[in-house]
Amino acid sequence: RAVWKFIAEQFNSFPNNERFSYTMLHCVITTIQRPTDSVRKLARAISGGTAKLTIAGDTKGPDQYDMSDVKDFAADQLTFLSIDDQLNSGFEVAKLLPTKHYCRKNIGYLHAIRNGATCIYETDDDNAPLESWQPRSEHIESAVTLQAEEDASPSWVNVYRHFSDEHIWPRGLPLDRIHSGIRSVAPLDSAAKSDGLWAPVQQGLADGAPDVDAIWRLVLDREFTFTNAKSAILPPGQWCPFNTQTTWWWPAAYPLLYVPSYCSFRMCDIWKSFVAQRCLWELRTGIVFHAPEVWQERNVHNLMRDFSDEVPGYQHNNRIAEILNDVSLQSGVENVAANVRECYLALIEEEIFPAKEQPLVDAWLLDVANCA
Repeated sequence: RAVWKFIAEQFNSFPNNERFSYTMLHCVITTIQRPTDSVRKLARAISGGTAKLTIAGDTKGPDQYDMSDVKDFAADQLTFLSIDDQLNSGFEVAKLLPTKHYCRKNIGYLHAIRNGATCIYETDDDNAPLESWQPRSEHIESAVTLQAEEDASPSWVNVYRHFSDEHIWPRGLPLDRIHSGIRSVAPLDSAAKSDGLWAPVQQGLADGAPDVDAIWRLVLDREFTFTNAKSAILPPGQWCPFNTQTTWWWPAAYPLLYVPSYCSFRMCDIWKSFVAQRCLWELRTGIVFHAPEVWQERNVHNLMRDFSDEVPGYQHNNRIAEILNDVSLQSGVENVAANVRECYLALIEEEIFPAKEQPLVDAWLLDVANCA
């Protein structure tokens, strides 16, 4: 309780976004591979500027990360965090995170925040920027507002239907909603503001091998290209899973970056997205989706293993939305960290996560507060 009181005081002591008065884009990846062509393309896209690239390693994989062959990509733009670097980082959560796990990305986020990130762009080592890729703004000029066509609770939106007429759905969408329709409604009121629509979390789509579940790949798998449709936003109350493959985060949403450890690998980023969406509603905004900005050359996967790892999602994603719908949260940027904690407490109480997830959540929030 004393630790949590300190965390709350740290966040509440800074009004609005002033606690993150930074000036830099940081790209964050976790990998067990040496530099891939996709990572090199990202490095080329940010070369010659002030943007940084942070690579979080693991116990398996390289002990260094050589990008010297990328023209104009300066040595000081790259940080490779080995396991030893992570353990010596001073971050409390680094002592608790399991190894051989995607959750190592949390250390990359914290490194970026501590080193002045005004925006964190997270991606994976098999996602290459398209020619249209460019740093995004926290405020967008306009967006189509999407809602589920059916009147059901929870209300699930298959955002992929906005970007394609073909039968495809995002990983994490409940299977009984993959045929559900969507409808466009009037933009949110905030879209009319002179500085545009505030969107502190934005997800880009991926062409090539988009983020779908193992069932789609086992039955329908092929190279896929979405349309270049207008960006879309989901208003409060509307759910759609999003991932960590090409996603943009701004300071008000930094506490929402946390990747949980004690759940299946194929659900850790999806369940993270559900907590993030619920907390965004208390900021009177929602997740924004953009037309494709990367091409995914997907790393080799065992699809039946993926399917097995997705079973907890097929079983529980709808229930998670119900739990988070019912959790009582507080509005305002100053309460984002507290809201993250309340969401995980609710999910632990309902046995979606084990109790051992909570110390990691608290350590994460303490670290984010200390980075301010």
